This record gives sequence, structure tokens and C-alpha cells, in this order.
Amino acid sequence: MNSPKTSSQSIGSWLSPRKRAFITGTLLLTGTGFLCRVLGFFYRIFMSRAVGAEGLGIYNMVHPVFGICFAVCAGSIQTALSQYVAANMKRGRAAFRSGLIISMSLSVLLAAFICRFDDFLAARLLLEPRCAPYLPVMALSVPFAALHACINGYYYGMQKARVPAFSQVAEQVIRMAAVFLIVDIWAERGREITVTLAVYGHLIGEMASAAFTFLSLLLFPPDRGLRPGLQTAGWGGLTAGLRDTSGPLMALALPLMGNRLVLNFLGSAEAIWIPNRLVRFGLTNSEAFSVYGVLTGMSLPFILFPSAITNSMAVLLLPTVAEAQSDGNEERISSVISMSLRYSCYMGVLCIGVFTMFGSQLGVSVFRDPDAGTFITILAWLCPFMYLATTLGSVLNGLGKTSITFFQNVLAMLIRLAFVLFAIPVFGIQGYLWGMLASELALALFSLISLKRLVPFRWNAWSMVLKPSLLLAISIGLYRFATPISSPTGQLPLFIETALQIGFLCLCYLGLLLVFHRKKGYGPV
Repeated sequence: MNSPKTSSQSIGSWLSPRKRAFITGTLLLTGTGFLCRVLGFFYRIFMSRAVGAEGLGIYNMVHPVFGICFAVCAGSIQTALSQYVAANMKRGRAAFRSGLIISMSLSVLLAAFICRFDDFLAARLLLEPRCAPYLPVMALSVPFAALHACINGYYYGMQKARVPAFSQVAEQVIRMAAVFLIVDIWAERGREITVTLAVYGHLIGEMASAAFTFLSLLLFPPDRGLRPGLQTAGWGGLTAGLRDTSGPLMALALPLMGNRLVLNFLGSAEAIWIPNRLVRFGLTNSEAFSVYGVLTGMSLPFILFPSAITNSMAVLLLPTVAEAQSDGNEERISSVISMSLRYSCYMGVLCIGVFTMFGSQLGVSVFRDPDAGTFITILAWLCPFMYLATTLGSVLNGLGKTSITFFQNVLAMLIRLAFVLFAIPVFGIQGYLWGMLASELALALFSLISLKRLVPFRWNAWSMVLKPSLLLAISIGLYRFATPISSPTGQLPLFIETALQIGFLCLCYLGLLLVFHRKKGYGPV
């Protein structure tokens, strides 16, 4: 009679309510994040056709201003809130209130500053006066983003990920619906579609996510349903709550704020300098923004789209590694690192094959721009290093080495900036593409070296590089053989035909990989 009870207790301890909530929340965020990536991808396609390559270039120069503001008043406070509330659930409401007051105050000040000095910021900071009319609209979205971030941090800290997950979907769906409606209204009135559409879409999305999370907070507070010992304190005692929680909260937030500010400043400098350096290369101002818009608004989204899978894996890797480290299980950490290396290489090799073979067709069929296809083909070689850097960076964070990942990311950004400053004026946009490859390669190598010093793990060149490359070559041969049979007429639309061809190649590759993986004895892929 004792064994069933012992067994049930061990299972209950292995899957405690908080652990089940964490795993469920992680999977939910992964699924909704992938859905948002798909919706956002089609939204980008629509925007590229609505505002054009030059319009996308201008929008991508304005957006870093929002990124800097978000790093100061929202992102770091959201993370600090989730950490503090998770460790002090009884003071969850007081901490949320303190974080919200600090975040909203900073966001209003930043928004007012941008609206007051929009002309100065556009001409002196962004080096493009045409950005000035769009900065006030972008500034108005900052307080909504701050409200959304603080509520999400409160929910994450209380181990309730459902509202933050679905707020992403609500934001994307409402943004897309509103933009489509605006386009119809403007078309009926004969109004020209400009970058204004993109910045309005951004503002509407932030307003939608803020409204969704605020209503959810009122209707489904995150402390509802907790056992009495964990019920959070009431909303009263404003002064005492601020005094007791604001200090510890900002102690957590300030280092994160500093790290994010540095990375955002470097990213903003890159976005500002690329068009300027293209002009130095010999392009006109309009041509420079068009090239930049094609690269950042059309080609890069294709390259980044498969990273939804590796990002999901990274989300799951961090808590797995952290738990193994707390248990002192070095063998499990080594196994996780080897697994992440293997699957990142599998994905990276496949993406090289897909984008080098079909990049030109994708650029023409989706964006109607041959340059987009050229960039996709060149950027394909980024994929293995980009995916490795993402997953290995998550492992390092799981081991608590966040300072290492920060300095590695800064160094990679500095490498890219060096290519922007010195290679673009000589080689044009090709110099920037080389810089991207060099920075991602360096970041992947730095992550590998850092992990090798911390934890011993297996690196099998045959299994991780040569085998998937050989299977890709076989898959391409099967595709070449089957293409005349499966599509003899060639009368399908180019995009549909390309999608079917990519799907066939991926099925061949994954099927061969599954067969050889099982024969090797790894178990399920």
C-alpha cells in the first residue's frame, strides 16, 4: 500500500503545480510566438507592397528610437517585475504598482521629449529630416508599451503566461485588421499610401496589446485562485508600497536597463549609418533608403523566419540548463549542449540549401523585387551561425553567465559597425553583408569557446556538419529528379510553385535525417 503512495508523491513532486504552470506557459508562449511570427511575416509582405522599399527604409530608421525608449522605461522593468514578484508573491500587487508608476512616468517624459524635439532628433540623430513627422506618432506608443510590459511582468512573476501570450496575438491581429481598413479608406479617398501607414500600424498594435492586458488584469487578476498563503496584499498603502518595493525593483532593473541601452544604441547607430554610408558609396539618398528597405524589410524577415523554431528551442533550453545546474548534473548540461548544437546545425544546413536554391524566386514572387532575392541568397550563409549563437547564448544564460553573453553581443555589434563605417563606402551594401556574416560567425565561435571552458561536451563534425550536408545534397538530387514529374506544366503561380518545391525538398531532407538519426541510435530526432 505504501508503494503507490510513494510513487504518486514522487510524480507530484516532479510535476508540482508551479512547474506544470511554468512548462505550460513556456509552450504556450512558444506557440503564440510562432503564430505571431507567421502573421508578422505576411504583414511585412503587405507593407512592403504598400509603402515600397524606400518607405520601409525610413520606417526602419524611426523604429530604433522606440527601441531605446522601450529599453529605458519598459523592457528592463518588465523583467525586474517578473523576477521580484516570483520571489515575493505576497507583495506582488505592491511591486506591480511601483513598477507601473516608475515605468509610466519615464514613458511620458520620453514621449514628451521626442514630440518636443522631433525635428532636432530627425536631423541631428537620425540624419534624415524626413523622419520628423513620424517620431511623434512613434512617441505616443511608448506609454502604451510601458503599460503592456508592466502587466506582462506581473503575470510572468505570478507564473501566469496565458494573458501575455494571447496579448501578442491580439496585438498582431488588431494591427493587421486596422491597417487593412485604413488602406481601404485611403484608397477610396484617393490618398497616397506612405510611411504614415506603418507608424500608425505600430501605434495601433501597442494600443491593442495595452488594452487587452489591462482588461485582463481587471477581469482575471493573476493572483486569483492562489491558495490563501500566497494571496497578495491589497491596493492600499500607496506610499508604503512604493517605499518598500521601488528600491529592490530598481536594483534589479538598472543593470538590465544598462545592458539593453548599450545594445539598442549600437543597433540604432547601425540603422542610422547604413543609409548614410550608402550615400558615401555613390547612391542617391532615395536609392540608399530603397536598398536599406529591401534588406531589412524584405530579405532579413525571410532569413529570420525559421529562427522561430530555434528561438522556441532556446526558450526551453534556458530553464532546462538552469535546473540541471541547480541539481549539479553536469552530464545533462553536456547532453543539452550537444543536442542544441546538432539541431541548430541541422536547421542551418537546410536553410542554406533552401535560400540559395529558391532565394531569387522568393524575392520575385513575394516582394516583386529581384534585389530581395539576391540578398536572400547571400544571407543564407548566416543561418547556421545565427541559429548556433541563439541556442548557445540561451545555454549560457541558463548557466547564469549573462555578463558573458552581453559582452559577446556587444563585440559582435562592434564588428558589424566597423564594416558599416569602413566597408560600405568601398563595397556598397555587399560590405554590410560581409559584416553580418563576420559578426554572426564570431558570436557563434565565442559562445562555443565560452561553453567549452565551462562544461565539457561532444562536438562531432561528421554528425553535425558533414552528415546533414550530404543528406541535403541527396535531397537536392531527389528534388531535381522529381520536379519535372510533379510540376510538368509550370502553370501554378510562382509563389505556390516555389512553396511546394521548398516543401518537397524539406520533406526529403527531414525524412533522410530521421532515418539516419535512428540508425545512429540517437532516438527520436
